Amino acid sequence: MLKNTNIRRLSRSLTRHQKVAMAGVATLGAAALAFSAVPSNAETTTNEATVSTAKVEYGSDQIKDVKASVTDQLAGASLKAEAIKAKAEAKAKKKAAAEAAAKKAAAAAAAKKKAEAARKAKEAASRSAQRAAIKPVAKTYANNLDGWIRNALDIMQSKGIPGSYNGLYRNIMRESSGNPNAINDWDINAINGIPSKGLLQVIPPTFSAYHVNGTSWNIYDPVANITAAANYAADKYGSIDNVNSAY
Repeated sequence: MLKNTNIRRLSRSLTRHQKVAMAGVATLGAAALAFSAVPSNAETTTNEATVSTAKVEYGSDQIKDVKASVTDQLAGASLKAEAIKAKAEAKAKKKAAAEAAAKKAAAAAAAKKKAEAARKAKEAASRSAQRAAIKPVAKTYANNLDGWIRNALDIMQSKGIPGSYNGLYRNIMRESSGNPNAINDWDINAINGIPSKGLLQVIPPTFSAYHVNGTSWNIYDPVANITAAANYAADKYGSIDNVNSAY
């Protein structure tokens, strides 16, 4: 009884690796006995069958090697998948960045074009305003004796014809009393068929010879009559201001 107890205790104290080793030794011993018991002329298939039925034990190192190999393969596949994903993400980011840059450039170009158009419009408006500012305003004159004299004086000044308001007014009042349709039908000119007409009583040949460009060819037109008479007086007397009687 004591011997059996000691054996069980010994069996319990053995480690798993020791038990595996002992089992392996036992298996090898059994295999050796079986091989020695087989006759020399026995079929080789018997040995193969015997060997194949033997229990094969794998060590922990072998299992670890297999696990490590599988883990390495999985890790490699994971890294490859991550690399592909990272490459695709980088490509997408690059494309997005290019599109954003293109949109930004297009927006900048549009803003520049708009600013240029606004600048040109502003410059054009400024030029128009300047032209409007320097463009002389058309002067208007009253349709009466005062307005006719002032209009005639402005034309005379632009043509270099001398004369003053007083000189014109004085001679007009003496010749026609300010009537632009006045006509002399009794003096020598009337007898000769060329009566004096208009504010300053100008005969048709004199009016035609001293007509001022830009005025009417109608001898009864007040401004045309005054400027033609003043032009004639300037040629004959130096100025209408020097005329104090029939001329």
